[in-house]
Amino acid sequence: MASVWTMGELLCEVMRPEVDTPLDREGVFLGPYPSGAPAIFIDTVARLGHKAGIVGGVGKDDFGKCLIDRLQKSGVDCSQITEYEDGSTGVAFVTYFSDGSRRFLFHFPETPATRPKAPEPDALGEDVSYYHIMGCSLMAKQSFANEILTLMRKLSQQNTKISFDPNVRPELMKDKAILQNIQEVMTHANILLPGPAELMMVSGKDSIEDAVKICFENENLEIIALKDGERGATVFSRNEKISINAFPVTVKDTTGAGDCFDAAFICGLLEGRSLTDTLKMAAATAALNVSAFGPMEGDISKANINKIISGQTA
Repeated sequence: MASVWTMGELLCEVMRPEVDTPLDREGVFLGPYPSGAPAIFIDTVARLGHKAGIVGGVGKDDFGKCLIDRLQKSGVDCSQITEYEDGSTGVAFVTYFSDGSRRFLFHFPETPATRPKAPEPDALGEDVSYYHIMGCSLMAKQSFANEILTLMRKLSQQNTKISFDPNVRPELMKDKAILQNIQEVMTHANILLPGPAELMMVSGKDSIEDAVKICFENENLEIIALKDGERGATVFSRNEKISINAFPVTVKDTTGAGDCFDAAFICGLLEGRSLTDTLKMAAATAALNVSAFGPMEGDISKANINKIISGQTA
């Protein structure tokens, strides 16, 4: 059984291969690519050599098979993925623009991606060290968010650590139900993995310094790992602040970089690495992911992470 679990949406992505091709115009697509932020996260955990599992749902169709085959190949425990006869696997269409922005068209809130119920903790094994939650999963459908939160409460009671990547769109923070979901997870979170804008959104503050200070008023919170893309990353504990620059790589696709960062950061903690080494491991993993086209197609391995950190070409 797995030491790291997550619960959330499983999707296939269909992507524009060229930039500046809007989704409302005729053009070529590539895919399907296995995706969904929780899937990218847990796939990376498994590739880094840790036991990993996911609770989710897919249609009993070719896209669902694409997802399960990929996760199983990486070593992910898929025993809690339900294949539904009625309904198709969730899909996201993605296009990129020359200014670095992306546009997504999602088809998953009413698909099997948001149907699974929270299993009892015993079904996940006795050694669940971390349960990882993605903000995007909490925004998909309230009934699904309730199941994710139910599992969080149960696992938290048995001393499983909760890691949380808010990845929240600002406009959705005005939704009272979503805001309540985020606030509840924040009270349980031991590890917080936001971007700068997300950190300020969930804290209600307008500066990083103030946001960090108020977040640490939560006695459960141990670490904030702040992801800032090409500007690098910073980790805060109650006693330390450590910053590193991003590793220089040729960027081909930024989708999934933050999810891979999250996974490697949790793996570093599981391995008992220092915060500095854990941060480097996470940043190097994100760099490997953006070096390939596809949300989880980076050549991520411990050997390649070490090459990136040492300044070699992976």
